Amino acid sequence: MSEKNVHLPDLGGRTAVITGANSGLGLETAKVLAGRGARVVLAVRDTVKGDEAAQGIPGQTEVRRLDLADLSSVRAFAEDWEGDLHLLINNAGVMAIPRSSTVDGFETQFGVNHLGHFALTNRLLEHVTGRVVTVSSGLHASVRGIHSEDVNLEQGYSPYRAYGRSKLANLLFTLELQRRLEEAGSSVLATAAHPGYAATNLQGRTGKALEDRFMRMLNKVIAQSAAAGALPTIYAATQDVPGAAYAGPTGMFGTGAPGLVGRSGAAKDADAARRLWELSEEATGTSFPL
Repeated sequence: MSEKNVHLPDLGGRTAVITGANSGLGLETAKVLAGRGARVVLAVRDTVKGDEAAQGIPGQTEVRRLDLADLSSVRAFAEDWEGDLHLLINNAGVMAIPRSSTVDGFETQFGVNHLGHFALTNRLLEHVTGRVVTVSSGLHASVRGIHSEDVNLEQGYSPYRAYGRSKLANLLFTLELQRRLEEAGSSVLATAAHPGYAATNLQGRTGKALEDRFMRMLNKVIAQSAAAGALPTIYAATQDVPGAAYAGPTGMFGTGAPGLVGRSGAAKDADAARRLWELSEEATGTSFPL
């Protein structure tokens, strides 16, 4: 399976920002978009690794520093941006890590996976001409909601619960962003995607040696490749889909050709999406600019 399964438009003259593009899904997405003519900006925490990754991407690339765990870094990235931005792909993330906090004091998975991307999107949105694509996960369905009174999970931390909550936040963010875009009369689309079970360096960082070895074994035996896992993101970024669309693998066990897929009831809750947006505005000091 390859990007040939998706009819890709010519992206010449277009610019895409991909967070976390130095490895895994982000790198594979960058390769495809650059291969179709887009200028791809790799927004990465480690620019040395970003430069190394860019050398293996055919086409026009640029590496810029972005640390989603530090809102001042997000602000600096956005303030330095000039010109149109056709695609903003919110791809970077952390998964099931031991409890920690961002520079600004937020639980890291929620802070990086959701709040960092929330702030980045709002700060760049005036430049966006095409789409905002946010990468979620099938594990969003493992949680029933986001409790605003305990956003940092101080009443009890579970690595996988925290991850699921951040991925649910990605879908609620997409839902409310699309509503606001439509209300503002904008032609920009907000979409989301999930990779299914793809082998990347996201897994195996729990801090528990036995669990990490098990995850790495599953990556070798069951998971599809990172290139295949990136296809739903590419689908959500380039295909004719409605606003707030959610793309993912359409086959069994989180594999198969990309297409539109379902989401949990909690991820469709418009009221919860509005509440999360308001909470996120307060937490990040950013708001919808249109």
